[in-house]
Parts: sequence; C-alpha cells; structure tokens
Amino acid sequence: MTASSPATASTTQPDIGRVAATIGDPTRIRMLLLLMEGRSLTAKELAYGAGVEPATASAHLRRLEADALITSLSSGRYKYFGLRSPAVAEMIESLLVVAPEKPADPRRSAVPENLRAARLCYDHLAGQLGTEVSEKLLSRGWLTQLDETHGAYDVTPEGEQALAAIGVDVNALRNGRRRFAYGCMDWSERRPHLAGALGAAVAERCIALGWLARQKHSRALNMTEVGQRELHAWLRTA
Repeated sequence: MTASSPATASTTQPDIGRVAATIGDPTRIRMLLLLMEGRSLTAKELAYGAGVEPATASAHLRRLEADALITSLSSGRYKYFGLRSPAVAEMIESLLVVAPEKPADPRRSAVPENLRAARLCYDHLAGQLGTEVSEKLLSRGWLTQLDETHGAYDVTPEGEQALAAIGVDVNALRNGRRRFAYGCMDWSERRPHLAGALGAAVAERCIALGWLARQKHSRALNMTEVGQRELHAWLRTA
C-alpha cells in the first residue's frame, strides 16, 4: 500500500510539463501573444500573425485548445479563437518578466515604445500607464494592499466613490466570480499593475469614456486628447 501511494499522489498533480512544452513552441507562443490583445481571431488571422501556413496553424491551435489554453467559438463560416481565461494572459505576462532577451536579434533588443507606454494585458491596463494608474490609486488611498505575498488589493470607501464617478461598480465586482483585485507584474516596467475584475473594469471604462483608444492589430493603447485631460483630472480628485 505504501509503495502505491507516490504513484497515486502523482496522478493528482497538474501536468505542468505538458503546458510548458505547449507554450514553449515559438509558433504557439506567438499565437498566444496575438490573443493577448483580448480580441478573438480566426485561424487565418493567427496563421498570418504567427508567420505560418494555415494547415500548420490549425495543428498548433488544436494543441493549444487541447491543453485548455484557448477556446473556440463558431460563428457562421468562421471559427474564432481566444484565450481561455485572464489567468492564461497573466501567466504569459509573468513569463515575459523572467524570460531572457535575445540580444542577437535586434527586433527583441528593446520593448516597442508604443507597448511600453500603454497597452492591454488581456483586459487590464499595463505598461507605463498601467503601473502609474495603479500607483496613483494606492497613493490616493483609493486602493490598499492586503497581502504583499499574493498581491491582493481592496478598495477603500473613498476609492469606491472615486471609481463610481467613472462608472465602476465596486460591490458588483466584489461579488463576482473573478478574483477581485491584485497586482500583476508588468514585464516592461518590472512593477505591478492592477489586474483582476477591478483592473478589467477600470480599463473598460477608460476606453468607453474615450480616454484611451486601441491601436489596430495591437495591444497598444493611445491616450486621446480627452484622456489627457479627464484621466489626469480624475486621478487628481480627492
């Protein structure tokens, strides 16, 4: 009985090695990075973005879907693929933090300026803007850190009022199924940005209010003229 215990225990362990092998393939990681934009894409679009033939892309997509990293949805003649959950995006973002650069490839020697300035990490703000917004929420006393180890945040009463002013319902987010608020290490800034349901809601409102605009076929975001004025004014309010 004791000899069988290790084998029994091992069957309950997550197959980390398989997931690591799946995302370790250059083509598959390029596809996942394309899906980090938060949009659903067709196999043809992913093939083009990853630089492979459609048949090759289909094989990679089957592997990604089999390992529960992406999902698919058929609509008419098309099949759209997207990341399975925000947790997949956050895993990729974390890998970008620790992954070594390839100095021999000049295209990888530096972070593109538009991505460094402001971008989406799946559905929440990242880059310089994302970390600055997170730090401002903390410094204003609207956000408080509960757990340094796991990076959990909560919103103060003052923060609830400030967030309500831009249309974020904090109580609804707290009662949702998704993890409420925590820090996600930003791969370009090496500082945390706000993730979770709250981070997604803040990003959604910034875009809906016209403060930020998405760049086509990119995770990068542009600050609009309205955003220059209104976002900064909101962060300055007491």
